[in-house]
Order: sequence, then C-alpha cells, then structure tokens
Amino acid sequence: MLFPAIDLKDGECVRLKLGDMDQATVYNTDPAAQARAFQDQGFDWLHVVDLNGAFAGESVNGAAVEAILKATGNPVQLGGGIRTLEDIEAWLARGLTRVILGTVAVRDPGLVFEACTHFPGHIAVGIDAKGGKVAVEGWAQASELGVVELAKKYQDAGVAAIIYTDIDRDGVLTGINWKNTIELANAVSIPVIASGGLASIDDVKRMMEPDCERLEGAITGRALYDGRLDPAEALVLLKGKAR
Repeated sequence: MLFPAIDLKDGECVRLKLGDMDQATVYNTDPAAQARAFQDQGFDWLHVVDLNGAFAGESVNGAAVEAILKATGNPVQLGGGIRTLEDIEAWLARGLTRVILGTVAVRDPGLVFEACTHFPGHIAVGIDAKGGKVAVEGWAQASELGVVELAKKYQDAGVAAIIYTDIDRDGVLTGINWKNTIELANAVSIPVIASGGLASIDDVKRMMEPDCERLEGAITGRALYDGRLDPAEALVLLKGKAR
C-alpha cells in the first residue's frame, strides 16, 4: 500500500526537510481538502502527523485532524503528541483507525503494551531513526536505542504496524533506505511501513520486489506534492501486484 502523508504545522499541510521545523514548505492551507483529494485519487489510507504536537508532547492540530476525519471516508493513522491512554481513547472515539506512538514507545513501553490490550489492532509504533539510533520528541532528541532493538521489545505486544522513518532521508527525495527497512522487517513479525525519502515510481517498483514482501507499504509525501510521483501510475502498479 501507499500511504499519502499530511503533516500538520500551525493548521497547514506542510513537508519538512530532514525533520527541521524551520525548513517547512506549505503545500495546502486546507488539510481537509487535501485529504479529500487523496481519497479522490484512489488512495485507501491516510497518514497524518501533528508536527507541533510531536514537539509539544500533546495534541496541537486537533481541529485540523478532526476536519480531515470528517472530510474522508478512508482509514486514518495519526502520530504526534499522543502520550496517554486517555489521548488514545479520545482519538479512536473521534474516528481514527490507528494511533501511532513514537516518543512514548521509548519512554514508557508499558503504556504501549497496555494500549495494545485495550485497543487491539489500533496501535502502531513509530520508530524514527537518525544515524541508526532512535530519535524522540519530534526528532529533536537522540536516544541510545537501536531500531531493531526497540522493535523487538514489541514483538509480542499486539502492535498493528511499525512505521520506520529514516530522518536523514525525509523530505529530500533520495529514495527510501531499503537496506535498513528490509533488515527491520525481517527482524520482527510486525508489519513494517517504510517512511522517508520516497522519490519516484522507482521506489514503488522497488517495494514490489520479493525481498519487500514483508512490508505493509510505504509513506509518500513530497514526491506526491511536487508531482514527481503520479498517483494513478503508482496505484495501478500496486493493485496489479496485489491481484
């Protein structure tokens, strides 16, 4: 699957370069309209990140997310600033399909296990890596944890998916880090979604190779917004492969 991304900063749909909030390009001032556009293009899912929330540790772009949920019939996964069971429950009640836990997956593993028990099938773990180490707090802080090491903690938790982002490739259109992504997918039984760097139809074709069979899909952002990836061409390829 391809997951089109809506990253929210100050209520607008943006893309960052290398995770830097000061290097944000605004692509749409109406995130709900963008969500409808992605649905009309034929995408089946939507990936949303509250960038301000990731730094603040709490929801900041809640109004924009709620507008997105009202605008699309597609399932939506959301990350950024979700740190408590109450937050998770509230967002799922508003219509989210998946909640993505990132910083809290490093800081409070017990909460992830508890969330998976209370909300089976609705919890994803976001693993964002810089220089091979897991980053937290909106990518602003590095930890000493390795990517595979963190993923294996949740092998038996009931996590629905792992979203693996290579920060060094995010928003710069250099291609997905297939080596590390495939290594992660082979290390755990949890489905892995690749994120960061998807540049063109070549990445979509690469995702269809046999060694990527364990992947659930990939997230695409800037390549879509800049017109470097034709959504119709990509979806026809993927749906043909699925058949």
